[in-house]
Amino acid sequence: MRIVFMGTPEFAVGSLKVLLEKHEVVGVFTQPDKPVGRKQILTPPPVKLAAESAGIPVFQPNSVKTPEALELLKKLEPEIIVVVAYGKILPPEILHLPPLGCVNVHASLLPRHRGASPIQWCLVCGDKKTGVTTMKMDEGMDTGDMLIKSELKILPEETAGELHDRLAVLGAETLIKTLDGLEDGRIRAVPQPEDGVTYAPIIKKEMALIDFKRNADAIVNTVRGFNPWPVAYLYFERKRVKVYKARVVEAVGRPGEVLKSDTGLIVACKEQAVEFLEVQPEGSKKMPASAMLRGRPIPVGTMLGD
Repeated sequence: MRIVFMGTPEFAVGSLKVLLEKHEVVGVFTQPDKPVGRKQILTPPPVKLAAESAGIPVFQPNSVKTPEALELLKKLEPEIIVVVAYGKILPPEILHLPPLGCVNVHASLLPRHRGASPIQWCLVCGDKKTGVTTMKMDEGMDTGDMLIKSELKILPEETAGELHDRLAVLGAETLIKTLDGLEDGRIRAVPQPEDGVTYAPIIKKEMALIDFKRNADAIVNTVRGFNPWPVAYLYFERKRVKVYKARVVEAVGRPGEVLKSDTGLIVACKEQAVEFLEVQPEGSKKMPASAMLRGRPIPVGTMLGD
């Protein structure tokens, strides 16, 4: 099958690699190189590196909503366009260009968690399962008719980074099954149900601030969902403390009250309490909470989150 691939981050690399093994990828569209890190070094996206190493032509338009982008795609003559975390909205002219349409790999069980950050939000929301859905793209935000759903159980202490890696593998496997099914006519697109629609908005750093007025389960889910980015955090003496690992414990106190701070840090929540296990104080490296407390004691009774 003659394919144009559109994708940008690491999540999309596995899908591109399996396509290269089984199909003819005639071009790859990815986002422009961007400045990264404190030194703002111009860095190519992971998909670009993977495509270039395979000798596939790479295109990085600032926008695909231009006559130039459309003409470029027409010259490539794809039978189908595969989109995996590209990060740009495709106009109707592109959606209807290939004979087999545009197929997207979305990292959730649609219609739950439509939008930009489904992997993080399924953890923040406390979901017990997730997966990937392939769909025929339309003009809406992840509203296209579904092709294949592949389900995955979320592990009890899994972080967004760990879940990302498992879903990337599952997404690549599901994509190949989808293309095989479309090619031989075994699968048909099914409309998404109207019930159960939720959205996974773009994540902003302020969303990761820990609110002790919430239940302990919700706080631990926030820690898992925002690891490795943007990382959940709290403030002590106006200094930010990032939290990478936490667990629910049985304890009672006022929301935000420090209940234990010697060999570990336990803070009361609206219901139950949270023990912070792995933290990173501002200006320091990641460490066990007990190590932080040896150098920066937090007295029992201190109120956090005020």
